[in-house]
Amino acid sequence: MLNRTKRVWTVLACVAFSSVWAQSNSQGNSQSAPQSASSEQGITERVMVPMRDGIRLSTDILRPAQPGNYPVILMRDPYGGGVPAEAKDWVAHGYVFVSQQVRGRGKSEGAFYPYINEITDGYDTQQWLGSQPWSNGKVGMKGGSYLASAQWLSAHLRAPALVAIAPTVTPFNYHQDVMYTGGALSFASRMAWGFSMGGANIDDATWDKMLMHLPLKTMDKTFGFSVPHWRDWLAHPSYDAYWKMFDVESRVSQIDVPSLNIGGWYDTFLHGTLTSYQGMRDHGYSEKARRGQKLVIGPWEHFRRSEIGELQFGPDARIDFEALHRRWFDHWLKGQDTGFMQEAPVRIFVMGTNRWRDEQEWPLARAQNTKYYLHNGGQLSPSKPAAVSKSDTYIYDPANPVPTRGGSLMARGLTAGPLEQGNLGERDDVLVFSTPKLSKDTEVTGPITVTLYATSSAPDTDFTAKLIDVHPDGKAYNLVDGIIRARYRESFENPSLIEPGKVYAYSIDLWATSNVFKKGHRIRLDISSSNFPRFDRNPNTGHAFGEDAELRKATQTIHHSQLYPSHITLPLIP
Repeated sequence: MLNRTKRVWTVLACVAFSSVWAQSNSQGNSQSAPQSASSEQGITERVMVPMRDGIRLSTDILRPAQPGNYPVILMRDPYGGGVPAEAKDWVAHGYVFVSQQVRGRGKSEGAFYPYINEITDGYDTQQWLGSQPWSNGKVGMKGGSYLASAQWLSAHLRAPALVAIAPTVTPFNYHQDVMYTGGALSFASRMAWGFSMGGANIDDATWDKMLMHLPLKTMDKTFGFSVPHWRDWLAHPSYDAYWKMFDVESRVSQIDVPSLNIGGWYDTFLHGTLTSYQGMRDHGYSEKARRGQKLVIGPWEHFRRSEIGELQFGPDARIDFEALHRRWFDHWLKGQDTGFMQEAPVRIFVMGTNRWRDEQEWPLARAQNTKYYLHNGGQLSPSKPAAVSKSDTYIYDPANPVPTRGGSLMARGLTAGPLEQGNLGERDDVLVFSTPKLSKDTEVTGPITVTLYATSSAPDTDFTAKLIDVHPDGKAYNLVDGIIRARYRESFENPSLIEPGKVYAYSIDLWATSNVFKKGHRIRLDISSSNFPRFDRNPNTGHAFGEDAELRKATQTIHHSQLYPSHITLPLIP
């Protein structure tokens, strides 16, 4: 099921988490005295910055050799990667560059627990930096993934020193963007990251066994690990008080900071990047914050590589991120007119034509949301279905799930991006619906949803959807996909089981894309009930989450008639 030739930890660029954890443990929580050195290139020192509860965080500071007050670039890092190479360039450009290890990591004191400590620790660090004699009182933050989380999580506290941020590939609602997309566990991704940050060094054979292990709640201890945050995640499958503690999306109206938001169409946190821009643009604390939002989305996966999956997007897919950040912070922290804020607020890469395009908003105002309906015989069409139409039935067996192939991934053993779908559409548990060959280029740019009218023989189950671009040679490449767990069809806070045999409407959020289906291509939609190990397998029992060792088959029926018009909604650009 998994591609052994590509079995790698792909959790954060340039970091192997097992070695990082080993390094952190060997270093311990040292309380060494501050260290400093100076040269013509600048002054370097390591200090232990105190937090409000007395815990001290290891902080590397690089600043210009010339006396003066400088703006500060801050990165808060859980991975122990040290000071990045870019630091010297920032110092040469007239900034102080600060790299801080978050609580419980590297030489920082305290215990690491994902996300929650970044709220007040971030605020305290920002204020400490703003008050230093070499600081001009203005702090900007940058970084990707968890380093992006460290920016947003403290932003609602509105530290006076924090002037601008630049989060890349960022979560926003940690229940939906990170852990339980559509109510299903983002299994391989969260398992890889969660266990690595818990100190687990897992070999390939053990990894494969862990993927298949049931019940989920006994996984860590069964294999000799103890990962408290993993167990906490499994104990809170619904959007409850645990997730609300660090839900940035719910606090967006309290955030008063301009943000340069960068993401990728195949990034595992694409939804968070898009909602952070849109939420801040619509509901930020002040007009300055609302107007100070920028969005850049490229044809990238989590690490912004321009060559991903099995398609090439051309040389224009690469951009100079550091030059982009320099213009951003020169404007906000130095008050220079870089021209950045006079440019369009949104810049997206349109796949298919492989070109960048400036836009004035997201989603695009000119997009025409068009329903493509499911029909008998596997047809997909804007025409409404007949009054009487046969339904399609398949058996979902969680012991034989549909394997993950490509997508918005960040997981061990899985390749992100567009992959040729091979024979997945030939499986008995995958329904394929496609248009005829297109007579003209057709652009789809924006959020995409699938509405299914379906019945199941189970009290709880999953339904999945995948949008695919079929090329004239028959090769089919995935664009976006999604899932909905039946018990969360109405609410992620208050789950309710379904009545077997009853028709329910299910809305599946496929997030978003920008792609031109070229003339001669076909638009294809695959419907099924699993995408493993991207998502965990629903055992179809209706029991409490994570407690099942039992797997049951479920009979799934997809309806497509005038009464039950199952469809995908595509934002077409005229």
